[in-house]
Amino acid sequence: MQPAMVVDNVDVFIEGEGTETIVMIHGWPDTYRVWDAQVAELKQRYRCVRFTLPGFDRSKPRRSYSLNAMLRVLLHIVNSVSRKEKVILMLHDWGCVFGYEFYMRNKALVSAIIGVDIGDAQSKATNRSRSIGQKLMVSGYQSTLALAWAMGGPLGDVMTRTMAKVLGAPSEGAYISSGMNYPYYILTAGAAGSYNSLVPFVPRVPMLYIYGIRKPFMFHSPQWTETMAARDGCKVVAMETDHWPMLRQPERFNDIVIQWLDKPAVNDENTDEEDAA
Repeated sequence: MQPAMVVDNVDVFIEGEGTETIVMIHGWPDTYRVWDAQVAELKQRYRCVRFTLPGFDRSKPRRSYSLNAMLRVLLHIVNSVSRKEKVILMLHDWGCVFGYEFYMRNKALVSAIIGVDIGDAQSKATNRSRSIGQKLMVSGYQSTLALAWAMGGPLGDVMTRTMAKVLGAPSEGAYISSGMNYPYYILTAGAAGSYNSLVPFVPRVPMLYIYGIRKPFMFHSPQWTETMAARDGCKVVAMETDHWPMLRQPERFNDIVIQWLDKPAVNDENTDEEDAA
């Protein structure tokens, strides 16, 4: 598939002819391909825009992006595809981190948010909700990926692919490299472009939050999902999947998204079991 345009050396793909635009931002260790099933379904109603995060594309020169640099690229992409209308953000993993911050800095450009599996991941409340063992697991994989970025080369790539396999990541190994790990290096090493300046995410637009429950720890606090579910226009759904619900149960995921986009003002926190009851 050929990109519709190139923005700041990022290949941007656009499919669909709907009046509303959904900008899809993936996380680690994925590429724009993680959204294949969503685009196949949603392009019947929406313009679907996706791209591989800057620095994550193995075909591009290896480099890291500070938080501000990343947000500048995202702003250029959104302005290039939005047709001067507000966009819907669909976000996963690091895409949530960057997408939530993008919203907080550019609220006038966003009409709604679909967040997948990352809530208030860096909050004190989330940290308190984890056991010592869970904290060690989080620290362990993040430190390993940070080290793989620092090492680079074939060994860094092998370390990254091995960790991706250990964590059950579904992306093909051919697309995975240590170049994807710079966010972890910045996060854990306090390197230039630190994420300490992230603004607390408080959405004032309708938001759908979907997360998987089949994983060793959560990327949100219980208080956060309770607060989100109680907000007007917001909805929280727990799925019987791991960290990648949009890939593990794409039909179910797409149904949830489409129903919510049709009527985003529904407040209801539920699980797959409750829906089936």
